[in-house]
Amino acid sequence: MRVLVDGDRGYIGAVLVPLLQRAGHEVVGLDAGWYDGCDFGTPPTGYEQRTGDVRDARPEDLEGFDAVVHLAAISNDPIGHLHPEATYDVNARGAVHMARAAKEAGVPRFLFSSSCSLYGAGGDAPVAEDGQFHPVTPYGESKVMAEQAISPLADDDFSPTYLRNATAYGSSPRLRADIVVNNLTGAAFTRGEVRLQSDGTPWRPLVHVEDISRAFLAVLEVPREVVHDQAFNVGRDEDVVQIRTIATQVSEITGAPVTFAPGAGADTRNYRVDFSKIRALLPDAEPRWTVPDGIREIWAHASARGLTPEDFEHRFVRLERVSELAAAGVLGLADLRTTAVPA
Repeated sequence: MRVLVDGDRGYIGAVLVPLLQRAGHEVVGLDAGWYDGCDFGTPPTGYEQRTGDVRDARPEDLEGFDAVVHLAAISNDPIGHLHPEATYDVNARGAVHMARAAKEAGVPRFLFSSSCSLYGAGGDAPVAEDGQFHPVTPYGESKVMAEQAISPLADDDFSPTYLRNATAYGSSPRLRADIVVNNLTGAAFTRGEVRLQSDGTPWRPLVHVEDISRAFLAVLEVPREVVHDQAFNVGRDEDVVQIRTIATQVSEITGAPVTFAPGAGADTRNYRVDFSKIRALLPDAEPRWTVPDGIREIWAHASARGLTPEDFEHRFVRLERVSELAAAGVLGLADLRTTAVPA
């Protein structure tokens, strides 16, 4: 297939693109370039990389593609809380705009990177794809808005699929240090402590970034009727755990003690997820990574690449990078539009 991946230079995209290339697909990327230069390893090359905002995409830009993989988004809760309206504009309206442009261009498949965050305060019972949404953050709300607006576009010629990823972890050439497994492991490496920002009681589903990428590949390669206008929770039951369990695993593997940040308390994001649908319909998407293996991977790469406290706490934290670009006059915080080429 000829596949356009927007958000190709981000955390997931930098892992997904080489996977698609190895599978024989032709990849073209589209990215705003916010994280260019924030490298943890060597970013993928050998494909066409376009720089632009998905909100500005035109149908003629998407002609000739067999599929669009839509990853581009404001990717975490702190940025979402900072400017909720901008998050809705990028994550919801931007995603719908991209889907409409793809449909008008005659692109038959549209894969939307959604999130289990839309379940939000889901409680202790595992939630399947037909469960209720209870988002508690602008990020989670934006994913609900996008799915609900893209679905009516589905018809015989346009087939969207919604991949509701569990909380990602694992190494990437565009590392994120602000997601729980990576954060706790990075803190153990750079500060010698597994520092919890909450009381550790919330439940969280987890999935390795490579397994997320393999799920996208599996959706691309199955017959459309299997995934047409369908949502899939991406992850597995064994990796739905409490935050304190992750902290204990990091501590046992690294030898660093578990500590609590000042004011660490309850977290309203608390949900368990059912993954039986993806297991039944997309067997090629079966996760291969375990959380302990992911912890060891991050530790090994941090050692090999010399992860510093400064990089861990700033360079690889999305809110810090966005704030840096805004302070440099590269990014407008009100609308999160690029006003100059990122340094």
